[in-house]
Amino acid sequence: MGCLMKSSNENNQRLNSEFSANKIYIWDPLVRIFHWTLVLAFSLAFISEDDYITIHSWSGYTILSLLTIRIFWGFVGTKHALFSDFVFSKTKIIQFIKNTLSFKAKRYLGHNPAGGAMVILLMISLLITACSGLIIFAIEENQGPLVFLFSNVNSFGADIAENLHEFFADFTLFLIFVHIFGVIVESLIHKENLIKSMFTGNKKA
Repeated sequence: MGCLMKSSNENNQRLNSEFSANKIYIWDPLVRIFHWTLVLAFSLAFISEDDYITIHSWSGYTILSLLTIRIFWGFVGTKHALFSDFVFSKTKIIQFIKNTLSFKAKRYLGHNPAGGAMVILLMISLLITACSGLIIFAIEENQGPLVFLFSNVNSFGADIAENLHEFFADFTLFLIFVHIFGVIVESLIHKENLIKSMFTGNKKA
């Protein structure tokens, strides 16, 4: 009996060792929580729109808070969370996209050049969407942190803010679909589940 238990323990240790050898920890908890909380907050904001202003506005505040934390983490966070790890030159981004279309894209443990560019685009688009939303909130509802700046803006200024807000909200949704498509393509090329890795934090070594 003792021999069987010893053998079983040795097998478990060997399997755990093999698993560790085949996996590498990439995405820290903050990156993963940021990612999925942002997905939820944007979804709520987009669905609620003008019909549920309280949900819409608090979703916007959440998005702004998340972006602020993520920008800070992009300078002081873990290796693959840093901007320096996934901001590439335009030449590298274009070449990577060409290689991807021919199914010859190089594998990256962190964000690849196209993925890194998408992260930056999404963050900029979300920042403009959220900030223009705050301006509209101040103009139309006379509420929010920007009331002291925009409470007396005329209807022309309100229309500009509204158009800006709607355009970048739709543009963000477009970027999300492109992002999802890119994740699926990369998962197929390199035969790994990139969506799962954003839950577990692990990728193939």
